[in-house]
Amino acid sequence: MNIETLKMFCLVVDLGSISQAAKLSYVSQPAVTKQMRQLEDTYGTTLFNRKEGRLSLNDNGKILYPIAKSIVSDYKRSKETILDNIKKTKSSLKVGASYTLGEYFLPKVLGVFKKEYPKVKITLIVDNTPKVLESLSNDVIDLALVEGAMDNNNDFSVEPFEKDELILIHPIEHSWSNMDEISIDDLAKEKMIWREPTSGTRLIIENLLNRQGVLEKIENYMELGSTQAIKSAVEAGLGISIVSKYAVQKELKQGVFREIKINNTSFKRNLWLVKKKSRFNKKSVEDFMSLLKKN
Repeated sequence: MNIETLKMFCLVVDLGSISQAAKLSYVSQPAVTKQMRQLEDTYGTTLFNRKEGRLSLNDNGKILYPIAKSIVSDYKRSKETILDNIKKTKSSLKVGASYTLGEYFLPKVLGVFKKEYPKVKITLIVDNTPKVLESLSNDVIDLALVEGAMDNNNDFSVEPFEKDELILIHPIEHSWSNMDEISIDDLAKEKMIWREPTSGTRLIIENLLNRQGVLEKIENYMELGSTQAIKSAVEAGLGISIVSKYAVQKELKQGVFREIKINNTSFKRNLWLVKKKSRFNKKSVEDFMSLLKKN
């Protein structure tokens, strides 16, 4: 057995078909079938249920699959780590980030990183938290920075790297303009502009407002797909919103709209650094994590 056999086993499982795996790998179907038979001989047991031309993992295959995925992933990372170390390849760093972090926080951080490590090729993928974590799980990216609440996942290593404050903003010409703070119940009298339901920011805000007992009283006036669209809507006087302070620092300084405090209420959250558990980390990943924690 070799690493290529395990890679083919994982591909067959992922695609659910020997013929599809063969087609994608540009080899014959009998060659893939032979590899799967050899793998079963190595472990001394069958790994698949074969019924009416359909292929599915049996109990033994289900045990092997996550181990095989881990071995293949570790092998890939070990090669990248060694290649980085001996400088025979240009280092790369692929970062995934949820929208607020990708649009307002990371560009400055990546700029600092690029100055310190100019030879590293950087790729940034920005999407909602579930899709970013899916990309991490499928090894499309090296690590993820997300703001959404994290579910338990034994494949991921998760740690907070920064605190973020969510603040209430309103148009300049608003009844709150001459006030320093409002009560939480005052939100029920306003038109709230939200991010889309899958947004990590929105889920956190809804949970906090629900615990305060006011969520159901607030009018869901508008849903917009980006923080930039929300900022424009608030500036135009269409309503109020709760957004990351990172996202509105420039506009607050320019007086585009205004922040107002909520009496005895604050919205704070952790920002999360997520990577797959692995014995091997690319040097570029280690360098980026070190810079992120230092700054």
